[in-house]
Amino acid sequence: MELSRKTMKKLALLIAFAALAFTAFEWFDGAARAAVFLLDLLAPFLAGGAVAFVLNVPMRFIESKLLPTPGGKPTASRRVRRFLRPVSLLLTFLFVVLVILVLVLVIAPELVRTVAGLGVTIQNAVLRFLNWAEEMFANTPQVMEWLNSLTFNWQSINWQSLINQVVDVVKSGATSILSSAFSTAMNVFNGVADTFIAFFFACYLLLQKEKLGLQCRKALYALLPRKGADQVVEVFSLSHRIFSSFITGQCTEAVILGTMFFIVMSILNMPYAVLVGCTIAVTALIPIVGAFIGCGLGAFLLLMVSPMQALIFVAMFLILQQVEGNLIYPHVVGSSVGLPSIWVLAAVSIGGSLMGVAGMLLFIPMTSVIYTLFRQFVYRRLREKNLRIHASGVEERRVPPAKAERETDPDQG
Repeated sequence: MELSRKTMKKLALLIAFAALAFTAFEWFDGAARAAVFLLDLLAPFLAGGAVAFVLNVPMRFIESKLLPTPGGKPTASRRVRRFLRPVSLLLTFLFVVLVILVLVLVIAPELVRTVAGLGVTIQNAVLRFLNWAEEMFANTPQVMEWLNSLTFNWQSINWQSLINQVVDVVKSGATSILSSAFSTAMNVFNGVADTFIAFFFACYLLLQKEKLGLQCRKALYALLPRKGADQVVEVFSLSHRIFSSFITGQCTEAVILGTMFFIVMSILNMPYAVLVGCTIAVTALIPIVGAFIGCGLGAFLLLMVSPMQALIFVAMFLILQQVEGNLIYPHVVGSSVGLPSIWVLAAVSIGGSLMGVAGMLLFIPMTSVIYTLFRQFVYRRLREKNLRIHASGVEERRVPPAKAERETDPDQG
C-alpha cells in the first residue's frame, strides 16, 4: 500500500513533534533554566511593553484632542504630527506623575497621623468595649472576674513603648539588610538599570507605535500565508481592543467608586473620609476582591473610633456596591470585556494564584480574548453545519449556507 504525499507529510510532522516532545522531556531542567534566563533577560523589555500599553490609553485620548481626525484621516501635516507626538507623550507622563503625587500627598499625611495615633486609638477602643461588657455582665461573677484580669493586663501594656520597639526593629532590620552584603547593592543597581531600560523602551514604543505596527504586519504577511496572517492580525486587534477597554473601564470605575465613598462619608460626617476614599479607589483596581479589601481597612479604622460608625460604613459599602455593580459598572465598562461572571471569577482565582495582583489584572482580558475566539469558532462551525442550538433542542437551519454565514446568532451564551 503506497502512502500519499499528504499522509507522508502528516507522518513526518507527527515524528518531528514526538522527537521534539521527547527532547523537551529529557532536557526539561536545562530548558527550564534557559527559559528563566531568557525571561530575566527580556524582563525590562516586557515591563516596558506593559507600561507602554497602559500609557497608550491616556496618550490616545490626549492625541485625539491635539490631533482631531474627522473621518479617520488626520488633518494636520506630517511635520506637525511628528512634533505633537512627543508633546502628547510628555503630557501623558505629567498626567501620571500628577495622579501619583495627588495620591501620595493625600494619603501619606493622613496615613502617618493614623498610624501615629493608632496605639492610643486601639487602647481607648478596647477600654470602651470593656466598660460596655462590665455593664452588660455585671450580674455574672465569672465573666466579671475574667474582665477584671483582662483590664489589668491590657492597661499594663505600654503601647507607645511597644510601637517604638516595633519601629526600632523595623529600622534595624532595614539598616542591616541595606548594609549587609554587596549583592544587595548589585540587586538595587540592576533594578534601577532595568527600570531605566523599561522606561526608555516604553518611550520608544509610544513614539514609534505606527511604524512598529506596520513593520510587524509586513513581517507577518511575509512569513505566513495570507489567511494565517489575517487571523493573527484579527486576534491581536481583538486583544488590543479588549485590554484597552478593560484598563479604561477599570480605572474609571475605581475613581467613581472612591469619589462616591468620599462624598457619602463626608455627608455622614465620618472620620477618615479622604483616606478611605483614596484607599478604595486604589484597591478597586483589583477585580472583584479589591473593593472588599478597601472596605475591610475602612471598617477597621472606623471600628477604633466607633463600632456603630463601622456598622454604618459596612451598610453604606453594601449599598454603594449594589449601585456601582448594577448602574455604574455596566455603563462604564459595559460589555467591553464580554466575559460571563463565572469566568471572571475563574480568571481572578487562577491569575491571583499564579501571579498575584498582576495576574488578576492580566487574566480577565486574556480569558475574555480566548472566550471570544472560542465562541466565534463554535458559531462558525454551527453555521457550517446549518445547526441552531436552543434550550428545547437542536434544529437545522432552513437558510442556505451562504446566507447563514451572514447571519448573527442571537444567542449570547
